[in-house]
Amino acid sequence: MEESLRRRGFHRVAGVDEAGRGPLAGPVVAGACVLDADWRDPGLNDSKRLAPKRRQELARIIQEQAEAWAVGMVEPDEIDRVNIHQASLLAMRRAVDALKPPADYLLVDGRFTLDMAVEQQAVVGGDGRCLCVAAASILAKVHRDRLMIQAHQRYPQYNFAANKGYPTAEHRAALQRHGPCPLHRRSYGPVAQRCLELGLD
Repeated sequence: MEESLRRRGFHRVAGVDEAGRGPLAGPVVAGACVLDADWRDPGLNDSKRLAPKRRQELARIIQEQAEAWAVGMVEPDEIDRVNIHQASLLAMRRAVDALKPPADYLLVDGRFTLDMAVEQQAVVGGDGRCLCVAAASILAKVHRDRLMIQAHQRYPQYNFAANKGYPTAEHRAALQRHGPCPLHRRSYGPVAQRCLELGLD
């Protein structure tokens, strides 16, 4: 797909993907990545199909060798204001805006394009079909996981280092026991219910 676009005259094709739609806590993070035309695939794949150590290795390689890469984030309070769908699109726009040099075409994972003045297309399953989208998914996942491991130092009672904010049984039990912390998304059902039980705004 990238090669076809290059033949049409697009020289900086960026893949765009996000990580963190489903968690009860933490930001949604997006990656954007432009790979060189002569990129040698070191085993890129959908980030969810890779072991954490391999994701970290690939993220380092991508950051060192990509023509351009960036991440964008939307924090929990903003997710609560605009909803997770809009927040995911916003995080992706922020990642694309941060690319230097800028992209001249976007391949956006999923069913939706971005409200931006750059040619683009949505690609369902893009992280398994396009190298640049796979690279973006790895950057987003590794960055978000690192943030949640750091968050574990502040809020060890939720074990964010292990669950990364996803609604595991352990995380749900901790939410019941301790209530929400500032990183929890209060618009998400289990968190909203616990806030209601505790009388929190």
